[in-house]
Amino acid sequence: MVIIGLVLAVLAALLHVFIFYLESIAWTSERARGTFGLTAAEAEATKEMAFNQGFYNLFLAVAVGVGVVLHAAGSVAIGATLVFVGAGSMAAAALVLFLSSPDKRSAAVTQGLIPLLAVIALAIGLAL
Repeated sequence: MVIIGLVLAVLAALLHVFIFYLESIAWTSERARGTFGLTAAEAEATKEMAFNQGFYNLFLAVAVGVGVVLHAAGSVAIGATLVFVGAGSMAAAALVLFLSSPDKRSAAVTQGLIPLLAVIALAIGLAL
């Protein structure tokens, strides 16, 4: 179960790196605007906010990645803690989006389900 949790955590981190790319690098592109349902004017007006938010996603992904590497290297407690904090924060942020923006519930599930499953699988695996 631990391996499943770590694999899911890596997948969640990769997804959040992609979200970083969309928010911090490609925010005004047609692809990002289509993904987030924005007009060109809305994307331009929110560019600074999205740039900053993208880095939050990147830092969570980095925390998860470092946690997985440390866990694999034998530092189980530190590695698992980083994975729990990073993936747990991803899942919690998705829950906030789900509850606060009914029109973005699909996106919330997309960004939150994998990290939630990673946290659950890792917790079960470590408890066994």
